[in-house]
Amino acid sequence: MRIWGYWATFGWAVLAFLVGQFAALAALLLCRFGNLDSLLATPFDGATVTLFILIANPITVAIIALVVWLKRARQVDYLALRLPPMRDLRASLLWLVALIALGDAALHFSGYPLVTPFQLQSYTTALTEGWLPALLAGAIIVAPAGEEILFRGFLFRGWARSERTTWPAIVVISLLWAALHVQYDWTGIVQIFVIGLFLGWMRWRSGSLLLTFLLHALFNLEGSLETVLKIHFFSA
Repeated sequence: MRIWGYWATFGWAVLAFLVGQFAALAALLLCRFGNLDSLLATPFDGATVTLFILIANPITVAIIALVVWLKRARQVDYLALRLPPMRDLRASLLWLVALIALGDAALHFSGYPLVTPFQLQSYTTALTEGWLPALLAGAIIVAPAGEEILFRGFLFRGWARSERTTWPAIVVISLLWAALHVQYDWTGIVQIFVIGLFLGWMRWRSGSLLLTFLLHALFNLEGSLETVLKIHFFSA
């Protein structure tokens, strides 16, 4: 299979990400706001977050698919869109539960909230504005799909070329993925980095991007459930 080189992979990934982000920003300015100041004043508004996810990710994925096609490679092979071995599925689910439990325990006993201001604000405003189902679909399905295709799919294929380069690639990809989550404080970014290492390891071990998508979606689902419990049952 023909694979893009290290720098070409990075360049295409950056281009795909930026085009998706700027297209979403342009659409928001045209459809919901009209000027950048009003958009920046409410960056965590539920409808804004939802539209950004639903616009940016499909565009990024489409560009990645085009770039893979330019190499005359099969999308399924290049992006590892195959079912994982059952043993890896079972093991990864147990590891995910353990990592979430350890992360939540560390936050709780160190005095940090389990649910971030970003989660609270985006959820409550989406609920008020009637965007909650779309927000949940975006957070649990669309965002994990877009991010996994970009990071553990395209970047992983281009950078993890041998046993020697695999773990450096996993670490760098996890750092890039965590650094993009600027809506969280440092504790959230550290947790995302650790989850990124886990997802990268499972991508390598299983050879399946579908597995990392499932794990990513479950991780976001767990965060959404914590937000629901915090707002509706433990807000007092």
